[in-house]
Amino acid sequence: MSDKVPPSKPNGGTGGAAPAKTAATNGGTKASHLYNPSSRPPYRPKPYNRHHDNRPRRNYCCCFCCWTILVILLLMLLGAMTGTALYFLYRPQRPSFTLASLRIHRLNLTTAADSSSSHLSTLFNLTLSSKNPNSYLSFSYDAFVVSCVSSSSDVFLGNGALPAFVGDSKNETTFKGVVVATSSDLDVDTANSLRPDLKKKRKNGVSLKVEMDTRVMVNMGGLRSKKVGIRVTCDGIKGAIPKGKSPSLANVSGAKCKVDLRIKIWKWTF
Repeated sequence: MSDKVPPSKPNGGTGGAAPAKTAATNGGTKASHLYNPSSRPPYRPKPYNRHHDNRPRRNYCCCFCCWTILVILLLMLLGAMTGTALYFLYRPQRPSFTLASLRIHRLNLTTAADSSSSHLSTLFNLTLSSKNPNSYLSFSYDAFVVSCVSSSSDVFLGNGALPAFVGDSKNETTFKGVVVATSSDLDVDTANSLRPDLKKKRKNGVSLKVEMDTRVMVNMGGLRSKKVGIRVTCDGIKGAIPKGKSPSLANVSGAKCKVDLRIKIWKWTF
């Protein structure tokens, strides 16, 4: 038996390459009708327009920022208007303090023979008053520390205390018999700066100063401020050194009490 030869596969099969078909063109040039991938122009994607895609998002951010700033400004304006209205309604004022009297029972400075040490012994008796001029505000004071010093040399002459109290609106509180005293040793420099005040001003009186330190809180209806420090300084006191056991009455007619108070409540500082 003779072997059969398998028929050849059509073009595009895997058995072999198909002959190229050509056709005559004008001028005798032969052109191929097969698909040539290399003849197709390469694919070039459109460039990504970043600015165009982010424009809506940027517009939203700008609108959000503008509205946020506008709301904050409106709230600030509303708060300022409310604070101004409340300020003119309540008209907050600082409390006032008065030194009604000061008695000097003892004011002695003794120095050793060799001037190596000095001892100071004092005893004062004060009458103080506090007044609240506000109609709608009250002041809550902690306990006071009362100190007496010499005005010219700033030498400490004694200390005492006032109890805590509440200064109600349009109310005056008076403290009588406030004792300020000390019994302490002084160094050479302090004793030398105090001795001229005691010797040269026996007739005219020694210049004294009373300082009071505490913390205070302001109450206004349901609003309360934080407790802040306050110092009251009463200066311009002239006191003579007592002779014997009888106390001397200091001259407090020219004394002025300054209140150093910086407290905030509802945007106010006074």
